[in-house]
Amino acid sequence: MDNQEFNILLKKAKLTKKDFSSLVYMNYASVTNWKQSDKVPNWVKSWLTLYIENKECKELKEMIKESICEE
Repeated sequence: MDNQEFNILLKKAKLTKKDFSSLVYMNYASVTNWKQSDKVPNWVKSWLTLYIENKECKELKEMIKESICEE
């Protein structure tokens, strides 16, 4: 994954690089250094994809819960 795709996934996840580095217990400087090499570690794409899917599932679950409770 290149840095452009990383930034797209971060935006979709509504995370900043600082947020991401904190969530994965990485030094923020290490994350920002990926831009220089334009190479992001392989695990990051799957991590962000799962993070986004989980967030969407939680939002859907909350909407369903609210809908059921209204009736």
